[in-house]
Amino acid sequence: MELQVGVKVLLKNPEGKYLLIRRSAEKYKEVQHRWDIPGGRMNTGATLLDNLAREIDEETGLRLTSVPRLIAAQDILPTPEKHVVRLTYIGEADGELRLSDEHDGFRWVSMEELKVFENLDRYLRKLLDEGVIL
Repeated sequence: MELQVGVKVLLKNPEGKYLLIRRSAEKYKEVQHRWDIPGGRMNTGATLLDNLAREIDEETGLRLTSVPRLIAAQDILPTPEKHVVRLTYIGEADGELRLSDEHDGFRWVSMEELKVFENLDRYLRKLLDEGVIL
């Protein structure tokens, strides 16, 4: 079984809104326009936070303005051959947003809007439903 580690982050802007990005259905046929938060798989030889900063830059062009706080670790077992451990952080970001070709939309939402937002990534939804993200 292949083991991978992924890092994700719920980014908050200076106005107190949280970033959701929509995965491109063309690039990610299996998720069909799901809304998610920035992140991805780790590159070996780099720290968790270096990987997180890289993913944020690659996917959004934003930069962290504070040290992010780890809020959850989840097991993702997409196939019998793969096990992904997903570490989710919450942090603050600033800058001019520019999406990568992996995404085709974004929204800044309040926490209240986030809690009832439809078509979210199921692992993000689970954290919201369990009260991990307040």
